[in-house]
Amino acid sequence: MDGVADGDAGSTAWQEAPSAYWARRSADFTVPSRPLSRYLPMRDGCRLALDVWLPQGADGPVPAIVILTPYYRRFALAPGAVAEPCPNAAKFRDAFVPRGYALVVVDVRGTGASFGTRDSFRSPKERDDSREVADWVIAQPWSDGRIGATGISYPGAASDFLASTGHPAVKAIAPLFAVWDTWGDHYYPGGIYLNRLAQVYDDLMVAMDHDRRDLLRRFSYFADPALAGPHPVDEDTDGALCRAAVVGHLGNFRQPDFMGDLKFREDPLPSDPGFSSADISPYAASPGIRDDVAVLCVSGWMDGAGYANSAIARFLTLERNPRHLLLGPWDHGARCNTSPWRGGVEPEFALLAEVTRFFDEYLMGRDTGLRREAPIHYFAQHEEAWHAAPAWPPAPQGKRLHLAEGGALQPAPAPLAAAVQADFAWGSGDGTRYERIAGINSTTYHADWTQRAAALPCFDSAPLEAPLDLAGHAVAEVTLECSEKDGALVLYLSEVEADGTVRYVTEGLLRLLHRREGTPPPTYRCAWPWRSFHRADAAPMAPGIAETIRLALLPTAWRFAAGSRIRLSVAGHDADHFVQTPHGRPPGLTLRAPSFLDLPLRAGA
Repeated sequence: MDGVADGDAGSTAWQEAPSAYWARRSADFTVPSRPLSRYLPMRDGCRLALDVWLPQGADGPVPAIVILTPYYRRFALAPGAVAEPCPNAAKFRDAFVPRGYALVVVDVRGTGASFGTRDSFRSPKERDDSREVADWVIAQPWSDGRIGATGISYPGAASDFLASTGHPAVKAIAPLFAVWDTWGDHYYPGGIYLNRLAQVYDDLMVAMDHDRRDLLRRFSYFADPALAGPHPVDEDTDGALCRAAVVGHLGNFRQPDFMGDLKFREDPLPSDPGFSSADISPYAASPGIRDDVAVLCVSGWMDGAGYANSAIARFLTLERNPRHLLLGPWDHGARCNTSPWRGGVEPEFALLAEVTRFFDEYLMGRDTGLRREAPIHYFAQHEEAWHAAPAWPPAPQGKRLHLAEGGALQPAPAPLAAAVQADFAWGSGDGTRYERIAGINSTTYHADWTQRAAALPCFDSAPLEAPLDLAGHAVAEVTLECSEKDGALVLYLSEVEADGTVRYVTEGLLRLLHRREGTPPPTYRCAWPWRSFHRADAAPMAPGIAETIRLALLPTAWRFAAGSRIRLSVAGHDADHFVQTPHGRPPGLTLRAPSFLDLPLRAGA
């Protein structure tokens, strides 16, 4: 099966596939050789640097798409160098501008050539800034008064925040690979702090915000020696203003310290009782998004610690809005097709074609047929095929497998007393879902999973008599004892092929302190077990006392082949990505009956 692509050729999941739409969508305009660039003063006097790319040949006002980024709107180039100065925005520029859109790219305050100091990750000040940027855009003679917003990761969440201002010009947003809950779906999945992510991301932002090009070269995205710091705006002819702005960035917050202070979800910072993780999460601002704003939610099955959950929760929460959900076999930003059966590293799916079609439909007002398509499209790995669905979850059927003595995973309930000792030295490696969200250029995923998984206690099913198609969130319910008052439960779902190769499928994790379930709020609708992760809901375990705990694994769509076995592996830590829980005291876990795994199966599977 090797060499299969993620493209839509031959797929019946769409009435018109994205690549077919792209083939007939005309590009009638040209991209200018350089943008218009200027400073825009905010309400407090802080000046933001922005670029405007206008479609050359357009004879009237056009709609604008805004990208708000902390990753440089544009680089200056070394003297005599020939390189792409917009490594982040170029693909959007080259897709949108020739098709009649203005593209406005903004350095958020405290970054790039913009002035100011960043006081937090996704500072609420940036949300207020975005509204002022929108005011400026619609006042320009080239603007037709309609605004869209998009971006990958941080800029994607910024599009949520822009829409949440309720600005009447905002008609459509496409948050791509963007978080909905910064605490639970990004830095504290399952309540466990991703300390390595915080540190590596901080290294990246120090390199960018302080214009430390020597440090920035360590990140493959920006390793080109031609890239020479943030590009000054047009009025800054000698770069003095840009240099002064960078000096102000030296006071920016530091990510490990800031995120480390947010120990509980929606708990206030010690230094500011009015500020919590809710203030840096789009879900909390989502009531401000008007019902007529169209939303395209995009993520991948290997997209960080919970970005797929965020995309699904965004889709479910904004139920009154025109919205679409796209989930592919991708890592963060779709830089890689992560399927073991991929034809190549780079995805072949025409993602920008789908994004352009979305804006054509809801921002430009063209009849693209998108409203007649199914609202959800997802890619099933190992089957290597796209599917359409009318609702989430897409798999209404279920299959329950019980954990049993001897490492069995079986249809019938059975006695169980299985000991699992947390190993604070074991790790899942550096080719996982966690690297790309820190800016690490992982291109091969879980290539050594057969060897790594061999060190974990596991439960295997009998060989499957027929293929089994999973789509959605697998949910484990376990009866668990812990030798300590706190600990981590990490579950890995794998496919053991007939030749013994073990394929990583997905994982789920939970800090036991946060085992109490709750009812999801209107701002974070979900179809899987939800927890508040509030301080008030946290409770130590009673050592030696068994409790029933439910844990949702991250969503995926995967075909288990006939002859393969389904494997559930159990760990108490991942030394490559998680903080120890509890510090220096690896707990002993005991699984008892009843303990089982519920698998969501696609209709007809």
